[in-house]
Amino acid sequence: MPDLPRPALVVGLPGTGSDADFARRAFGPACAARDLPFLAVEPDPCDVVASCRAALDTAARSGPVLAAGISLGAAIAVEWACARAESAFGVIAALPAWTGADSTDCPAALSAAATAAQLRADGLDAVIERMRASSPTWLAEALTQSWRTQWPNLPLALDEAAHYSWPTPETLASLPVPAAIVTAVDDPVHPRTVAEQWSTLIPRADLHRITLADLGSDPAILGHQGLARLFARQPIAAKPH
Repeated sequence: MPDLPRPALVVGLPGTGSDADFARRAFGPACAARDLPFLAVEPDPCDVVASCRAALDTAARSGPVLAAGISLGAAIAVEWACARAESAFGVIAALPAWTGADSTDCPAALSAAATAAQLRADGLDAVIERMRASSPTWLAEALTQSWRTQWPNLPLALDEAAHYSWPTPETLASLPVPAAIVTAVDDPVHPRTVAEQWSTLIPRADLHRITLADLGSDPAILGHQGLARLFARQPIAAKPH
C-alpha cells in the first residue's frame, strides 16, 4: 500500500492588521493534534503580501506546503498555491472577503481604508479606544495587540489591504490542490456568500460554516474544521516515528 501524502509544513497567514499570534491560535492546535509541523507568519506591515509570499516560498524548500490563511491571508494562500502548484499541498481559506480585482465595494477593504485614515488623523490610542467600544472582546484584544505591534507602520499595512486585488473567478477555478473554506455566517466583513462562491469555483473545495461566537469562543475552530475537511478529501499520513 503506498504511503499517504503529508505536507512538510503548514504555514499560517493572518488577516489584515492581524499577527502571527492569532494565526498560531487559529491553526496551531489542529496541527499539533495531527503532529503536523506548523509555522505562523508575522507579516511585515510595510510589505504585507510580499512578506507572506516570501515565507511560503521559504517553507516550500522543505517540501509541500499547506497554506492556511485568514481573510487577506486566505487570498494570498490561494494565489500562491496557483503560482507554485508544484510546492502546494492544499489550502485552508478562512473568512474570504471578496472575489475579483475590483474591491471598491469589499467591506473588508472599505474598513481597512477607513481605519488607516482614522489612524493618520487621530492616532493609535484614539482609534483603538473606538475599536474596542464597537468590537467583541476577543477581537478587541487581538487587534489591540497586533495594532500596537505594527504601529507606526499599521496605516501602510491597512492601505495595502484596502487596494489589494482579490483572486478572480479564473484564479479560483485554476486552484490545483484541495481547499477547505471556513466562513462565519454572521460576519458582515467576510460575507458567507463570498465563501460559498469560492467553494463553487474551486474544483476540489469543501465549505464549513461557523458563527462569530464560535470563533470568539475558540479561534482554533478554523484549523480544526479546515484540516478535518482536507483530511476527508485527501487523507494525510501519520508522521513516521
